[in-house]
Amino acid sequence: MPSAYLLDLPLLDYGAALKLQRAAVAARKSGRLDRDLVILVEHPPVFTLGRRGGLQNLRVPEELLRQKGIAIVAVERGGDITYHGPGQLVVYPLIDLTAARIKVVTLVEALEQAMVRTAAQYGLQARGDAIHRGAWVGRRKLGSVGITIRRGISFHGLALNVNTDLSPFEWINPCGIQACEMTSLSRETGTAVDMLTVRRRMVDHLGALFDLDYAPIALSALERVLD
Repeated sequence: MPSAYLLDLPLLDYGAALKLQRAAVAARKSGRLDRDLVILVEHPPVFTLGRRGGLQNLRVPEELLRQKGIAIVAVERGGDITYHGPGQLVVYPLIDLTAARIKVVTLVEALEQAMVRTAAQYGLQARGDAIHRGAWVGRRKLGSVGITIRRGISFHGLALNVNTDLSPFEWINPCGIQACEMTSLSRETGTAVDMLTVRRRMVDHLGALFDLDYAPIALSALERVLD
């Protein structure tokens, strides 16, 4: 039997995706969801604050964000403030760490490696970082990692900048890091990058790193399980 469901979503509101994750974690723990779940998605513009996050790392007035219709959402993941927007691939791996015998640090390192391996397929030499988690190309941050564990199940995950508009990152200290320059696959390669190809490559790397076989699932089918 495949070891994980794969839910490949288009652009979806961050709050809706968060609600879906929380429901899936509860269903995975209760057994109603009979295997792990990997969600791929993009979000409309939103800033999120992790457990270490505070508005001290927001560099523009909140009124500017209100005028632009961009929300700030406090969540339970690790890390500080970050930005999500169209053109950024977000991956939420909901994995029963106890059953898979995976340590939290191993999970984080694997998420970094999934981004590093994906970047390598575009000729980029990226790396993870044990202090400032994510994927880095030189001193530029290509992708971020922020997770939490609830009752042994991981959720939240990684965000890889593909064709992302990077200007909103200038309004914050990304992940609480002063003078952090963000980058993207398209900026580093100098050309637009096909998101569907990035999604396929990311799925393959996560499968290899976590030893996952996938069973695609539609959102409607997953919602029936969660209800």
